[in-house]
Amino acid sequence: MAGRIEDYALIGDLQTAALVGRDGAVEWLCLPRFDSPSCFAALLGEQRHGAWRLAPVGAGGCTARRYRPDSLVLDTEWHTPEGRVRITDFMPQRGTDGRRPPRLVRIVEGLEGAVPVRGELRLRFNYGRIDPWVRRTGHHRVAVAGPDSAWLRVPPGVHTYGADGTTVSEVTVTPGLRVPFVLTWQPSHLRAAPSTDPDAELLTTVDTWRRWAAGCRYDGEWRDAVLRSLITLKALAYAPTGGIVAAPTASLPEHIGGPRNWDYRFCWLRDSSMTLSALLRGGFREEAAAWRQWLLRAIAGDPRDLQALYGVAGERVVTETVADWLPGYLGSRPVRFGNAAAGQLQLDVHGEVVDTLHLALLAGIPMERHVWTLLRALMDHLEQHWREPDEGLWEVRGVRRHFVHSKVMCWVAADRAVRLAEATGLPAPLDRWRAMRDAVHADVRAHGYDRRRGVFVQHYGGHGLDAATLFVVKSGFLPPDDPRVVRTVDAVRDGLDHGGLVRRYRPAPATDGLPGGEGAFLACSFWLADALAATGRRGEARELFARVVGLANDLGLLSEQWDPRARRQLGNTPQAFSHVALVNTAFALAEPGG
Repeated sequence: MAGRIEDYALIGDLQTAALVGRDGAVEWLCLPRFDSPSCFAALLGEQRHGAWRLAPVGAGGCTARRYRPDSLVLDTEWHTPEGRVRITDFMPQRGTDGRRPPRLVRIVEGLEGAVPVRGELRLRFNYGRIDPWVRRTGHHRVAVAGPDSAWLRVPPGVHTYGADGTTVSEVTVTPGLRVPFVLTWQPSHLRAAPSTDPDAELLTTVDTWRRWAAGCRYDGEWRDAVLRSLITLKALAYAPTGGIVAAPTASLPEHIGGPRNWDYRFCWLRDSSMTLSALLRGGFREEAAAWRQWLLRAIAGDPRDLQALYGVAGERVVTETVADWLPGYLGSRPVRFGNAAAGQLQLDVHGEVVDTLHLALLAGIPMERHVWTLLRALMDHLEQHWREPDEGLWEVRGVRRHFVHSKVMCWVAADRAVRLAEATGLPAPLDRWRAMRDAVHADVRAHGYDRRRGVFVQHYGGHGLDAATLFVVKSGFLPPDDPRVVRTVDAVRDGLDHGGLVRRYRPAPATDGLPGGEGAFLACSFWLADALAATGRRGEARELFARVVGLANDLGLLSEQWDPRARRQLGNTPQAFSHVALVNTAFALAEPGG
């Protein structure tokens, strides 16, 4: 049975990522990319669907674990009756030239006594569906199935044998003895995987992460949480293209046993834009420049074909399918791979994209003419379509509506486009953009506002609350001292409260077309802290911020949601949305006036 979502650590190589449990089991890994089929899928099923456990014989959960400072290298320790042992897990960064294959390195090190360690490697390609053919060659065990091959290299002295579709490794470690295990993926038509020096790669990997982390410019009281969030966001970037995934996992449930299970291993324009805003704020410009190039390639073409999400290389087809052979995380079905939201209309993404281009300009990244041409095409399209209903930020699977957040972000697109034109002097239909900005503003005030209660609502004609309406203050749509803003902030805080945190909205089939409930949405809780700070309630904002940060696991990782009753994380993990919101709120609380 899979562990709790917060039991998992993240390691990765800036092209894919693995989840490692407290018991030493890698239970999720897609190769060679984030959105490739997995070779370990026990997270969504059972051990027979693919996992690699490496731990002391008879041991359960670890005694302690930690990342090496300012890195994504994981050290896990067990104290056993026989002694003490450490396992160091990492994935060497591959670069962007495509020459180096993905590798998962696990180094077992004896610290005290003589500790017997056992490894059980079950490779199952295509999301746990295909058992590979395994053979021995030299110091390797090679697993092959269709286009995939995986090479496990073990050093001399490790007893390795096959049993019931599992590669078993046994070794006893004593103080000072280091035993590296290296799993390498490559296309099956290639010959033997290249040999490596695991210890040298460990030093290089730690050094690379630390040199990157040294660029962080946040120096407030929550530095540890902010830097861990920024490292996590960096780990979700696909280095060859600059795309950024929303999460490295798929189908982890928003409600245990329910159907709200989605694949987040893709690049949402919205999530990517918000991630870039956090990285820029943290002092990292290189990622912004790379993402902008990814954006230009991904959305090139007719603006009418703009999608909410793309593959990591800009692929437009991300067909959603159901994996009926997987039982799901703790029985949460269906298990979905791919995401049908790629075909939805989500008007808010225009605002996120233009806002990020504006932030990039403020950070010193110049606006080239070909980028400006693209922006103008997007704005021309939005001018014609902003009055339409859409599926909105939350990607509802019900009827399209005029969501207030979507309209506010259309206003953001017009507002930031005007600012960009004024700052750069580039040619633009400024009168039209200003007119659109004014028209959207008036439309939201007229139709998205409940005059009886004095608050903004989820969609035109409705009365329900939505945490996304906090963007009326986050975006600058209205000043923070506007009574309508203050009442809306209070209404979201009180009306969407879920165990001291914030729901997105009240889930119901009539609202989003789906049955079942969900947990508190962590990003929304950070948004509320932002809004409280902006409206002058900094003490309340700090208290809420600290409460949400305290829900991170022992390694500082946050998933998408939190179940206040069961006191456990929910949803895909680690979630970019949550870590972006943490970073931005930390910066807001460090600034006068929020």
